[in-house]
Parts: sequence; structure tokens; C-alpha cells
Amino acid sequence: MSDSLLKVKDLTTVYDIKSKSIFEKSRVLKAVNKVNFEVRKGETLGVIGESGCGKSTLGKALLNLIPSRDGSVKFKDQEILGRNKGEMKSLRKDMQIIFQDPYSSLDPRKTTFQLIEEPMVIHKMYDRAEREKRVYQLLEEVGLVKEHAHRHPHEFSGGQRQRINIARALALEPEFIVCDEPVSALDVSVQAQVINLLARLQKKHGFTYMFISHDLSVVKYISDRLIIMYLGFIVEEGPADQVYKDPCHPYTKALFASIPPESPFEEKKDNILEGELPSPLNLPPGCPLSTRCPLSRDICRQKAPELQTINGEHRTACHFPEEGKQL
Repeated sequence: MSDSLLKVKDLTTVYDIKSKSIFEKSRVLKAVNKVNFEVRKGETLGVIGESGCGKSTLGKALLNLIPSRDGSVKFKDQEILGRNKGEMKSLRKDMQIIFQDPYSSLDPRKTTFQLIEEPMVIHKMYDRAEREKRVYQLLEEVGLVKEHAHRHPHEFSGGQRQRINIARALALEPEFIVCDEPVSALDVSVQAQVINLLARLQKKHGFTYMFISHDLSVVKYISDRLIIMYLGFIVEEGPADQVYKDPCHPYTKALFASIPPESPFEEKKDNILEGELPSPLNLPPGCPLSTRCPLSRDICRQKAPELQTINGEHRTACHFPEEGKQL
């Protein structure tokens, strides 16, 4: 697509898990397993799934923060995978990340001013006076004031620290920002403030977000399109409204069934999955959901389904998507 900012093809990211015994070989955990998708300029692509499904690994792999075993990631038609730190430096200006933990992602020895100014110093942007002006401007944009510039991270609340992280990410005027569960460590009331802040900044500057979360209501609020991940695979993808209204994959159905009803009088949906989550080190052959899915048949246990188009841009990786709709 002409408006695609990021194109991902067959991306596979693995971790080598060492055995406790010296006589056993290390095992391979495929955290991201041959995923394909695109991120369009100016949109928010939500990525959701259970803990351990590979969504945070995916976000870091897109920025080449961790190495990938195979596949391709192209940012504005430039291949990212395989580049060293020096080669990535020029692209870092346009690709940033907001980490999950606002406490550990800030250097406690530095002031807020130093933390926000640091990326500009590394990339040799502006002179000292212009950097100072830019720091104060960023503080204002994220809802802090000039007086906060000379405080250290321990003097702030969790929500304020995350605002500082957002300001750091914006310092280089990036085009693409990975938001790796940016509100999961915050109180519910503060979560709403930070989500609204991200939405306002996107509207003002035209940022492109990948928003990673396990909180379905948060992702639904902020996302234009959704990717649903399960054990390293993409099992469903499409416009957010369409996926929420008419999910086709049994795993997506089960995820949405876990959302508490908005009304106390509304009947809670039953979880359609059975059994335990399989170990990512020992995935079942065929479809990764085959051991838990009520639709599972011989073909599911033998052949992994590929993403197929259901309606427009709505795709799902299921051998029986029409039956999945009826669950």
C-alpha cells in the first residue's frame, strides 16, 4: 500500500533457552513466528494478546532493539534487520519507543531536563539555547511545567514519569512510536489521562503508533486497526470496530469474552477455550490453538492455517472462520 510506513514480512524472532543439564541441548523459543503485516502512516495499530504471546518482542524487533532470526522489516522502504548500531542511528530519529515501566526506564541520576535533552545531544540536534527551548516546549506538551525540569525521577509520580518518557520519545520528532504497554503500570485514573495525551499528540503531530497492550478496553479506545497474537502467531487482523463487532477466530472470541460486561445486568459470556495454554517451547503441530479450540479437527492438528481474508481488510488464521463467527 502506498501509505504504508512499515512493512513486515515473515518476521521470526527466537530466544535460545539453555538447558539446566550440561548433557541437553539448548531449546529454541519462537517468540514471534513468521508474522506479516503493515503499519500505515498516521494510524494506531493495536497489538493485543495474553502475557507471553510475543507482542512486546514484536515491538522491540521492529526497532531492531533485539535481533531477529529471519524475515524483513522495512521502514519507508529501508531494510532495518541486520543493521548495526551505527547504521541504525540515522533511523532512530524517526523510530522511538515508550517502555512499559516508567520507574526503570529513567536514569535516577539525571534531572528531567537532562533526560529529555539527551537524545537531542546524541543526535547533535540544535544548539544549547534551542535545546533548552525545546525541552520546555516538550514539558508543556506532555502536561508538565517548567519547574519540573530540574527535578529527579524519584520526585515524580508514576504518571508524571511516564509523561517524561513520552517527552523523551518526542524529542527527536519521530514518525513512528512503539508504545509498549505504556499505561499498564499506572492507576486506572492516570491511564485515561496518558491515553488521552497520546491521542492528542497524534492528532497534533500526525504520529504513527503501534500500541501494545493486554487491556482490551484500552486498545479498543485508541486503535484504528488490531492485530491479535497467540503464542507468537497473528491469528486475526483488521479494522478495530470490525474485529470487535464480528470476531472470527476462537481465540479472539475467548479474549473478548474475558472483558467484564459494561452493565451489571448484562450476562457475561462463557470462555469457549478448554485446557491449559501449551508451552511455547513445545507447540502442538498444526494450529497453535488446536489443543484448546472447540472447532479443532484433524486438519487443525496437522496443518497451520494461513491468514485469509474474511471481509475487506479483516483477516483470520482459522480453517473454519464461518464456524468461528457462530461460537
